[in-house]
Amino acid sequence: MNLMRVALDVPLATLFDYEVPDLLELQPGDRVVVPFGARTRVGIAIETAQHSEVSPEKLKPVARVLRDAPRLSRQWLEFMRFLAAYYQRPLGETVVHALPPRLRSLRPLPKAIRQCAPLPPSGTRFVARHTLTPAQTEAVSRMRAALGRFQVFLLHGVTGSGKTEVYFRLIAEMLARGAQALVLVPEIGLTPQLESRVREAFPQTHVAVLHSALEDVPRTAAWLSAARGDAGIVLGTRLAVLAPLPRLGLVVVDEEHDGSFKQQEGLRYSGRDAAVARAKLDGCPVVLGTATPSLESWQNGLAGRYETLSIPERAVPGARLPQVRTVDLRVEGEQHGFAPSAIAAIGQRLARAEQSLVFINRRGYAPVLACDACGWAAGCERCSTRLVLHAADRRLRCHHCGAEAPIPRACPTCGNLDLHALGRGTQRVEETLGTLFPQARVLRIDSDSARRRHEHARRLEGIHRGEGDILVGTQLLAKGHDFPALTLVCVLNADSALFSTDYRAAERLFATLSQVAGRAGRRETPGEVLVQTRFPQHPLFAALVRHDYAGFAAAQLAEREAAGFPPFMFEAALRAEARKLDAALEFLRQAARAVAAREDVIVYDPVPHVITRRAGAERAQLLMQSASRPALQEHLRALSEHLYAVHAPGLHWHLDVDPIEFD
Repeated sequence: MNLMRVALDVPLATLFDYEVPDLLELQPGDRVVVPFGARTRVGIAIETAQHSEVSPEKLKPVARVLRDAPRLSRQWLEFMRFLAAYYQRPLGETVVHALPPRLRSLRPLPKAIRQCAPLPPSGTRFVARHTLTPAQTEAVSRMRAALGRFQVFLLHGVTGSGKTEVYFRLIAEMLARGAQALVLVPEIGLTPQLESRVREAFPQTHVAVLHSALEDVPRTAAWLSAARGDAGIVLGTRLAVLAPLPRLGLVVVDEEHDGSFKQQEGLRYSGRDAAVARAKLDGCPVVLGTATPSLESWQNGLAGRYETLSIPERAVPGARLPQVRTVDLRVEGEQHGFAPSAIAAIGQRLARAEQSLVFINRRGYAPVLACDACGWAAGCERCSTRLVLHAADRRLRCHHCGAEAPIPRACPTCGNLDLHALGRGTQRVEETLGTLFPQARVLRIDSDSARRRHEHARRLEGIHRGEGDILVGTQLLAKGHDFPALTLVCVLNADSALFSTDYRAAERLFATLSQVAGRAGRRETPGEVLVQTRFPQHPLFAALVRHDYAGFAAAQLAEREAAGFPPFMFEAALRAEARKLDAALEFLRQAARAVAAREDVIVYDPVPHVITRRAGAERAQLLMQSASRPALQEHLRALSEHLYAVHAPGLHWHLDVDPIEFD
């Protein structure tokens, strides 16, 4: 009897045995249709089996093999095994969810895809836009020497240093060798601009774009193009690292420090770390590019595990890093959220027909709607957070669960009609600037204004053409964009993250401020960055003024090592949510007692989340640490086996390996 073990997307950490009919040609990596209970499902054949624990009379046969997509390679299946094992998720869920939704279903592929003829071979012509600087040339030379083998390069280039041009030279080399290149970006909003540059630089090369916002047909077509080897370049967000690439020769992770590379549901993988693992399995180099490396990557460079390459100057002749200075609000004060010197600087740019960017990392009109009479503040009924006032459509919204409510006419507690908006968001800043500079064209770019992807792209193109005088934005404008006329950046509310309980807060703030500062002065006209703060002597701001990432990183790493935090410790969090907080905490206590920790693994007491209630569920977490990654993984494997064997009705749990958020 021929047996095959099949991975299915079911909430069980196991593979399922099926009988293979004699006339059915089936190999590992094939997509199959199998009976499961009263239904049929699409699964992936993983491995042949010599025997089964299921009695022969209970074994069901494979119904059929789906031949409308390439067979998944053993190397790709090995990559899936690694991800499932490291991030403690069922192999079936990991494998099946790595496919586009259409390929997970029983629905046939659209006719347009089925009838699509194989693409002709990609051309390899490369159109260079710029002459490389000496530092760029040195970086390309060092990385070119590693093509054909596994090596991790940390490309530390200041904003505007031309890291993309370096990527392109390496991609051109790999295309000439007949290999594929995978390029990852942290956010969907960054793909259109980079895709345009890629197609301009490689006009004969088939480019496949992969991200979750694509509609069914184009996403499936792009995946198939990558899997068949038709696409010479695959560009996308973190999910693109899961695509099969039979000729992978180079992996590039742009803005490698960005937290958006971490998946926060299902398989909670890091796109950056998965890219390194993928490159190692495929025996090819991986380039991690950024102006502000993650402390994990920087430490790997210091330890010699990564090779760090530096590009310390901007690529455009005559362009220099912007002058950064702090604006002491204790001395100047503020009017409607702006220091007088910031208002004057914006006015000067308007007079010179230059663009300004006002950065505040908080969307909405104001973070709190409150009553001065009794102290009431609008809160979310489903989360332990405040509702954010959105004045444009007169709604209160929760930025955690999406709940909405109308703005009350009076205080629901005391009836006071005089309710006040406390704090500032992008909408309020936009309104203030419109009042201060009525002749200026003020454009707001945040996730509220960019809900429709095509509208967002249209606005960005308009900014590039100089259609806006003053830009108001969140992190959507902080990275990856090159606005030629932008010469001033003004940062509001920079102090909010200085004293956070999150040990990563300072790292994130420095990266955000460095990235947004890097939007200024990317041509010959000098740029200026004003950071409004009440703590101008803080070491973080001092390093920012000096453009001294290395000094900032050294101080942060010393603090992390002394406190026992990553990258000197490895972490995992077991998280649980239930209708009652006590139930979640008790589940975590029982899990901690059920699996004895090794001496080199620390298991802390379970605690509520900082935001304890979210979307109606009470949440708690159990933190585990170890200085040894293998030791922590061994503990997590035992814990995972126990958890999948436990029946906990009304309670949801998940393991988060290498967590980056603890709210």
